[in-house]
Formats: sequence, C-alpha cells, structure tokens
Amino acid sequence: MAATSTFFSIVAGVGAGTGRSVAIKFAKTYPVVLLARKPENYESIVKEINSSGGQAIGISTDVSSPESVKNAFGEIKKEFKGKKLAAAIFNVGGSFLRKPFLETKLEEYEAGYKANGRGFFLFSQAALPLLLESVPDSPHPPSLIITGSTGSLRGSSNLSSFASGQFAKRATGQSLAREFGPQGIHVAHVIIDGVIDIPRTKELPVNGGAEDGKISSDAIADTYWHLHTQPRSHFTQELDVRPYVEKW
Repeated sequence: MAATSTFFSIVAGVGAGTGRSVAIKFAKTYPVVLLARKPENYESIVKEINSSGGQAIGISTDVSSPESVKNAFGEIKKEFKGKKLAAAIFNVGGSFLRKPFLETKLEEYEAGYKANGRGFFLFSQAALPLLLESVPDSPHPPSLIITGSTGSLRGSSNLSSFASGQFAKRATGQSLAREFGPQGIHVAHVIIDGVIDIPRTKELPVNGGAEDGKISSDAIADTYWHLHTQPRSHFTQELDVRPYVEKW
C-alpha cells in the first residue's frame, strides 16, 4: 500500500463492512483517517492498513456533535500538516428504527435525522474547505462521496425516522454538488439498494439465498474509487447499485 502521498483521505462511519472496504481501497493510494464513535470499530482496520504498508489513524468521532467534529478535524490538521485532502467519504449508518409512526416518539424520529442529516451537514462543513484547497493540484478531482440507501428514494412503511435522515442527506448532497461542482469538487451520492454482504448479514436469507444476492462491500469500494477518479469533464452525481436478483 502507498503511504507517501502528499494527499490524504477521510472515511466517516467505519465498521466491518463498507467502511472497512473503502478505507482499505483508498489506503492503497492515500493515508486515510477513519472516523467512528467507538474505537473498536476502527482499531482492527487501522492495524490492518498499517501492517500492510499503508498509513491510517482512527479518531473517535460523533458526527452529530459540532464539538466532536471540530476536535476530529483539528487533530487531522495536526496529524497531516502539509498534506491536502483528496477525498472525504460519508458512510455513517445512523439510527435504523422500524416502528409504526403513531408509536414513534419525537426523539426517536429526530434520531434518524441526527446522524445522517445533521451529521452530514457538520462533516461537509468541515471537509469542504479542505477539499477546495486541493483543487489546483489534486491528482483527481477532490471528492465528497456519500453513502445512501433505498431509503434515500423511498420512505417505506414504519421507517419514517430512517427515511427523514436519508432524504435529508441526499437533498443536501444535490445542493452541494450544484454549489461546489463548478468549483472543482466532485460530490457524488451512491444509493446502496440491497443488503450488504458483511459478517452480521451472513445468515440473512436475502433474495432467496441466491448466489451473489447480497452486495459486496469490496465492489462498493471499487465504485467509490471509480467516482473519485472520474475527470471533471465527466462527473457522476448519483448512481445506484444492487444485486442482479434484487427487486426494484
């Protein structure tokens, strides 16, 4: 893995699935910062990358907290002084509550927005100034990549809380793409329309148990890297991915 780049990347929302795969993919080219609320979510990934010749650090961060995000980016600037930000990936899952609307409490509803709406706002306000600094000399267009879901497009029954955050994140991403795209920043939203093949979903009978009926997290990482390396004459603002047998 390459760790000598004068640029670095950030992945917010790291765990055993997509976050790990994206971090490992980007660490082949850039040093990478892993953000997660709990250290146990990033510690093994940091070790895996560093032991493979890459460079990674983890920072405990609650993206819904202004103070936590401020502290995290302060630490990032100190750790990577002299380096520039090439890519920021927002992969925060947030609260997933399945509950009838009339039984949902206000604080439960707001929880869905807290991580994905508020969290994406805070993360983007911290990352975008750094991405703008990278526009003149970044090897690829500086990128802000957003992990979305089926809920980004469709508010399913009993998922009002989850849908509120997913819709907010997508809409904000569209606004940022229109504002910062002309300034050289590639803002892309990816709709993950299906169950991701990670350890905790191994036993889920998805799509009738069909082979390749779940989404590979490594394939998602490859897609994110493809988005990051697109030339500015060919920006994709949104794409959706799903298994070949997924109903949609």
